[in-house]
Amino acid sequence: MHQPVMLKETVDRMNVRPGGTYLDCTLGDGGHSAEILRRSGRNCRLLAIDRDSDALIRAMGNLNRFPTTVAYAHCNHAHIGEKCHELGFDSFDGAVIDTGVSSEQLDDADRGFSFMHDGPLDMRMDQSHGETAADIVATYSPAELERLFRELGEEPCSRQIAAAIVAQRDKEPIVMTKQLADIVEGALGPAAHARRRHPATRVFQALRMRVNHEVESLGMAIDAILPRLNVGGRLAVITFESVTDRLVKQIIAAHAGKNVSLQQGGAEWQGVEPRVRKLDRHAVTPTDEEISANPRARSAKLRAVERVGSWELGS
Repeated sequence: MHQPVMLKETVDRMNVRPGGTYLDCTLGDGGHSAEILRRSGRNCRLLAIDRDSDALIRAMGNLNRFPTTVAYAHCNHAHIGEKCHELGFDSFDGAVIDTGVSSEQLDDADRGFSFMHDGPLDMRMDQSHGETAADIVATYSPAELERLFRELGEEPCSRQIAAAIVAQRDKEPIVMTKQLADIVEGALGPAAHARRRHPATRVFQALRMRVNHEVESLGMAIDAILPRLNVGGRLAVITFESVTDRLVKQIIAAHAGKNVSLQQGGAEWQGVEPRVRKLDRHAVTPTDEEISANPRARSAKLRAVERVGSWELGS
């Protein structure tokens, strides 16, 4: 079973209590949900969603040992508002979003998430629909590829990588993960060997995030969850890229407001009256021990908030 990053730190911040109502927006193998159910007991209500149908099947098997009935939904967490209405969940005492790719997804060559295993260049979390990474590589213009790698992958050599991809796809379709990784490595030349991580890491990140609309989906999910939290309810979000961490930080800041020092002395409140309270001054990161045991945890950041103010849906 995939072990979520910072599991204890995350569920601790959700302040899970017996009989509460909880939401797991990114169920995966059910690691967060299992800990929520263990802490909350028989009378808890849990809505668990995932866009990966294979993950849902695995999680159902992993969670069937708990006496609590869990409501499962196959959907993108961007649509959580619709699912809450459909399944009768009006409010929550806690929610979690873990934006990471699971070990099962990374290690399955047929999913195309990793350059470590050669497979089809797919990268869809939900393989029932949508464009694949191969579709993007085949159809985006050089300028679009460059912008994609720069904005979502934060790749400093975006232009030369985009040019190399376009030159190669004119010769043959780029449809396999190793094929793309080799093109990226070749485009970087000797500089590729100076990087601490595989030279294709940022390109694969950018493609995966675009294929799954991860930035847009995360923003929509947070906007749908926060007004559905009960006062005192908490949301915990784990991200693995600076792009998504910045988004979470910006959304929290927009709803938390702050005191700003005045030049003439004193301070004044800036922004809305606080609807949420940050539980930690800075993002929480994995311990050295966890990173040693699971190197994939090294880039993870956890941010959590508690709802403190009034809020109406649509406000």
